[in-house]
Amino acid sequence: MAKQYGGIRELRPDTDTYNDWGGSSVQAAADFPRNCLGRADRSFSQGLQCQQINSVMALLSMEDAAFVVHSPLGCAGCCSMANDWFRVGQLHRGSFALRNARILVTNLDQRDVILGGEAKLRRALRLAWERYSPKLIFVFTSCASGIIGDDVDAVSAEVNEEFPETLIVPIHCEGFKSKVCASGYDAAFIAITKYILKDEQRGDTIPGLLNLFAPPTVSYVDQLEIERILGEIGITCNYIPFYSSPDKIRKIPRAQASTAICKVFADEFMKELERLYGIPYSHTIMPIGSRNTDRWLLGVAKIMGKEEEARAYIARERAAIEPLVECLRRRLEGKTVFITGGTGRTFAAGALADDFGMKLIGMQTPTYDKEIQEDVEQLNSLHGDFVLDVANMMPFEQVNLLKKLKPDVFIGVPIWAARLGLPSTHVLDIKRPTLGYRNLVYLGQKIAAQIENPGYNKNISRYATLPYKESWYVDDPFKFIRREGKK
Repeated sequence: MAKQYGGIRELRPDTDTYNDWGGSSVQAAADFPRNCLGRADRSFSQGLQCQQINSVMALLSMEDAAFVVHSPLGCAGCCSMANDWFRVGQLHRGSFALRNARILVTNLDQRDVILGGEAKLRRALRLAWERYSPKLIFVFTSCASGIIGDDVDAVSAEVNEEFPETLIVPIHCEGFKSKVCASGYDAAFIAITKYILKDEQRGDTIPGLLNLFAPPTVSYVDQLEIERILGEIGITCNYIPFYSSPDKIRKIPRAQASTAICKVFADEFMKELERLYGIPYSHTIMPIGSRNTDRWLLGVAKIMGKEEEARAYIARERAAIEPLVECLRRRLEGKTVFITGGTGRTFAAGALADDFGMKLIGMQTPTYDKEIQEDVEQLNSLHGDFVLDVANMMPFEQVNLLKKLKPDVFIGVPIWAARLGLPSTHVLDIKRPTLGYRNLVYLGQKIAAQIENPGYNKNISRYATLPYKESWYVDDPFKFIRREGKK
């Protein structure tokens, strides 16, 4: 896989990837094909998400596995959220004897930066085996271990000889390698290809089996709904990697085809599976809202030879939910919305807003590349021009835009919007459903309820303060983006 793609999204040969941009969505759609967006950087940044968290979260729920984070203690802070999601997932799947993920941190310090941290890594790997005797040990690198130059692969191979019944899998997710946090997913899949699938052959294809790659932000309710939808047209799922297992991973080459729930989650991995095993894949958009669920399902059905069944199912499902959607449309039509989240969910939710007759006025997304160009063009056709902020988090830009645009509702991670008193709802939530036709109704009800009952967030805004001066809210939200000129 490394020959084709090294895990750094900015260096993909077939597309430019932008992380720092702000302005008109119509202008962005016009400039991108002409290579005129221009490279940029920020002179001030706040709240960045790095690769390591995505690598950790993608694999943390793997069965019979332990995890070693080769980093200073602070880098493993992200594991607390991942562990919470792991525990929630256990509960939703019927387990009441909840356990924490098996995570060890090497706790690199100043001495290790000078003398190296390989000795600590050896001790951590041996301790992981002594405590848990797992089938897999995943080793996550960090900026510190990368800068030191620790040979994580060599140490892992050396310790693996002591415990041959356990497979030790290094994952190179040093945060400094890429500003695109989705590169962390790629690092995890590159490691799976190199270490777990290395001896697997295509074998006999299992008819009707689909590799369904899903990020950890997909709730169990959503998993069941997507599996139900696909089951209606005769497709079974090999759901990977959340709550997966080594056996499910090794079954990947035998699938008839592959798809991903999130547009940016496993796109590079699916290309590699096609190259290695000849497995076709569907790569469309996240199935949020009726329009996008149509598009996603028909993409899968086409490569699985199930188009006729899919079209019949779509007609039945749309007929069933349309009266409920129409009722919600009467409550939400004309309301303005600002959306933020991961790249896949953000653009899918933009089309969702049109299902209810809402108007998209602003959006914040981590990246912009040729895959996103199609989505921006679609949203421009649905909503007209809107403010587009290409940013890996950057809450200071988000609150500036929210103050200026004053949307009727905010969709995304609501921490900052709630402090401004804006009605808000979550679309990046492992605890609630968001995908498919039926969950469209749930989302619409949530959005309508927030707009009609905004008292809670308004009360929060009276007491919760934001760390910005009032002068910032009237300033240019993109003033810290330094353009390097046109390409």
